This record gives sequence, C-alpha cells and structure tokens, in this order.
Amino acid sequence: MAGSRSRRRGRRVRPPQQGAELLPPADSTREVIIVERPSKDACHASGSSSPTSPGLYVCADLLDSLLHEIIVLINSFHDFLAFIGTCRSWRVAVSSFPSVYTFSFPPLHLKPDDPYVRPHSRGIKPLLLSNCKWKLSDPCKKNLSLRCSVPQNTPNTMHYLGCSYGYLIFTYERHCLLVDAYTGAKVKPPKLPCDNRRGCFSGMGVLTAPFSSPSSRLLLFSRASMFEWQVGTNSWSVHPLALDGEHIHQIVFFKGQILVIDALMRLHTVQVTPQFSMQEVAIMWNSLRTLPLNPWLVDCGDMLLMVDFSLRSLSSDNTMFEPKDYSRIFKVFCLDLSVKPAKWVKMEKLENQALFVSFDKRNPAFSCMNPERWGGKSNCIYVARLFDDPDETWTAVELGQSVPNDSTLHNMMYDFSFPPDYSQIGSLWLFPSLVYGASQ
Repeated sequence: MAGSRSRRRGRRVRPPQQGAELLPPADSTREVIIVERPSKDACHASGSSSPTSPGLYVCADLLDSLLHEIIVLINSFHDFLAFIGTCRSWRVAVSSFPSVYTFSFPPLHLKPDDPYVRPHSRGIKPLLLSNCKWKLSDPCKKNLSLRCSVPQNTPNTMHYLGCSYGYLIFTYERHCLLVDAYTGAKVKPPKLPCDNRRGCFSGMGVLTAPFSSPSSRLLLFSRASMFEWQVGTNSWSVHPLALDGEHIHQIVFFKGQILVIDALMRLHTVQVTPQFSMQEVAIMWNSLRTLPLNPWLVDCGDMLLMVDFSLRSLSSDNTMFEPKDYSRIFKVFCLDLSVKPAKWVKMEKLENQALFVSFDKRNPAFSCMNPERWGGKSNCIYVARLFDDPDETWTAVELGQSVPNDSTLHNMMYDFSFPPDYSQIGSLWLFPSLVYGASQ
C-alpha cells in the first residue's frame, strides 16, 4: 500500500548513474544485438556513461508515496531505468504506481530493420521470425538505441497480431507466441483450440493487463470469436462475437473497459469478468460534417479521442483527383458520453497533450502530457512512420498542419476496407513491459 511501507534499518545503496544506458536491469535476460559501440559483451547500448561519484548514497527505505512523486518527475525512459536500477525497493514501487498514462516521458519507437514494404504487396504468407529484427529508440535520448531480434529456438513462421503492454503477439495455426520487444523474453501459451477459425486476415491480439499481473489475460479476436487465455492456466476459453462477420479495426482500453471498433465503425464494450459480455455503444455520427476515413482511438486520461488523417483539397476543381491536388491533415474528436446517444465533438487544440500513433491499428496509441519536459511539443501527433522515406524515424505533425499527400505512406492500406497484413511488423510506439510494473 502506498505510503505504508515499514522502514528498514540502515541499508544503503548506490544512486542511479547519470549515464545509464538503454538497457534493462542486470537481472534481466535477453537476446539482442545493440548498435554503435562494438563490444564483446552480449548486450550493450549506444551512448556514454559517467562514473558515479564516490561517497554518494541514497536511502532504500523511502515511502512509496514519496517514490511515486519522484516517478512523476521522470522525463525519459533512460531516467526511468536509472530509477529502477537504484535498488529493489525503488523498483518494486513502480508496481504500485497508479498508471502508465501518468508518466511524463514518451514511449519508445520501434522500427523494423527491413525496408518498408506496402501492406498486402507480398501476397498471403506468414512472417519469418528468423528475419524479424528491430531497433528501439528513445525520442528524448536520440543518441541511444537498441537493436533486438526474436529469440532463437522459436517457431519460424508466424502471423503478427499486434503489440500490447510491451509484448509482440504472434500466432500460426494452433501455436501462439509472445515476445517482449525490449528484453527478448518469450512466452508460449498453451495451444489454441483446434476449431479456432481465425483465418488469414481476421486476427488481432491484446493483453488485458501487464503480463506480470495476476489478472492478465491474452485475448485473440477473429471475425466470429474471441479466444481468452488467463495467464498461468493451461487452456483457452472461446466466446462468440456479435460482429456479423466484420473484422475488428482497433482495440483500446479506456477507464478499465475494453473497447472494440469494427469495420462498420461500430463501437462495442467487451467485458471478460465475471462473465463474457459484449454491448454496442450508441453513437450519433451525424454530428460530424464528414465521416472519418481511417480513425485511431486514443485513451487520453479522462477523454476518449478519435484521431483522423483526412484529405483536404488544394484545387478548386473537385472533379479531379490527383495526389498532388490534395494535402492531408490530422483532426481530433472527443467522445461526449454525457449525452445519449454519445457524440463526437471536434477539438481545435490538444492543449498540453501530445499523441503517439502508428498507421497499423493493431499497435497501441498513447498520449503524453507536457511533452516540453522531455524536448517534445504539445498539440502534436507523433506518427511512428508517416513518409515513404527509408531514413525516417518518426514525424511530429501539429494538429491542423497540412502534410503533402503524395509523399505520405499509403495509409488507406490500413483502413476499414483492408484488414491488417499479418506478414509484417510496421513502425510503432511502445512502453517496455517493465514500465507497467517491475517484477517483485
């Protein structure tokens, strides 16, 4: 319980090093390749470290409530690693921290090592995990990066179903695999039921809580069913979905609820405990001037936002449709649940918030308050990959700013009419699993 920890006697530990690298605590195991600084060690990261000044000590018996106040002030994942590396009690304090969404530092950026390929351009085939490698970068520590890959002795052909709580989720036939995108640790759940019928173009996967949580469940969605595995058990439960055969466009968590939006833009709540239930949320869409083309849902604290990347005509002749005659622009709407039916209300500004999205809706979206603290910018949408440029890492676009249409990725390949491409992992944002609560 916060603030109630008994005090321990006289034990002192070393303070966090100012130059802590983009690496997990020493007791973690991983299979990775790191960039920039050659070394014979199995793991290392780019960047410099400064030695700890001798004679500096910190107490390990601080109350959780005080440690939580320190956590709120952390401005980067780099500093978060230094915090949890101080001592065990500081690391355990993260487990009782209220929510990842109250952190003041941005998520890490995952960029696949392979060159960008348009979705569905390589035919129907599974992903080869032996070639699956990626780079993790910190937006506020650009000199630090980490190259990772899927662990060895892993099934080689899998379908990618999404990223959740720092884990990449894969399935193939009856097999399922979770890979920690930061540490390289892998988890093999029990085999799926024989009649899973997920199909080649209908699956999406999420965790309902951090993997280390006793209440965590892995949910795999198809057009017709939801497959539920409670972490630590030996079997799956199967629940029918009332989606009329439509595929799921996105899954998001908001105020403790699981929200699912399908290809017909219907929003549903999904309840797993104490028993499975699914209910559609009544929304009045005619409050919008135009329907969104390719929306994201984003949990922004006490607000559920919808982000749309819409077209804006640059020509007076609306009968022509050439890419150069249009620009793209981000629009943001907030769901007003105080009225029945609920309605979307346009937001002119994000105020002191920044949003992090990727075109692939299987991947999580995030919000961050006061991004200026880590060198970011408020009222911006940070896109994991926006342009067809091999050197691009990510792009920040101010809300309302025009973007040339002919230079952006073909994001229509990610919209309602095109189910995800299960043979590739695109650029995305994530918080490593240890951010959601250190193991005790």
